[in-house]
Amino acid sequence: MQNPSSEPHPDIPLPGTPLGRLTDFADHRASLLDLPRDSGGRPWRLIVLREGERVHAFVNRCPHFGAPLAEQQAQLIQKPMASLTCNVHYARFDWADGRCARGPCEGEALTPVPVARDTAGALAVGPLRPG
Repeated sequence: MQNPSSEPHPDIPLPGTPLGRLTDFADHRASLLDLPRDSGGRPWRLIVLREGERVHAFVNRCPHFGAPLAEQQAQLIQKPMASLTCNVHYARFDWADGRCARGPCEGEALTPVPVARDTAGALAVGPLRPG
């Protein structure tokens, strides 16, 4: 039996997939990032949040309706360092952990994407955690 953490998640690129460099993402902001799939089809859609040297990410998909929180960067509703808001039903998610704090999906959360950073500032999808 395989370790659950080695199983690919359908909405998260494989560990080691490059995300860019730390400097590609504005500090104290959330940025949309679409990554092409090797197999074609719809891209992996992520939201990357930068807080100084710290970076974390979520899948760009609301747990309530399954739609992206935003289709384009200009449409992303964010209160930097505090919250992200879905454009469809205005569910509000905590910046730090992605939990729905208000709206139709209270108690649910955005899907986290582990991020690894090397000493040169290159970012990649980190190892998936069991759960």
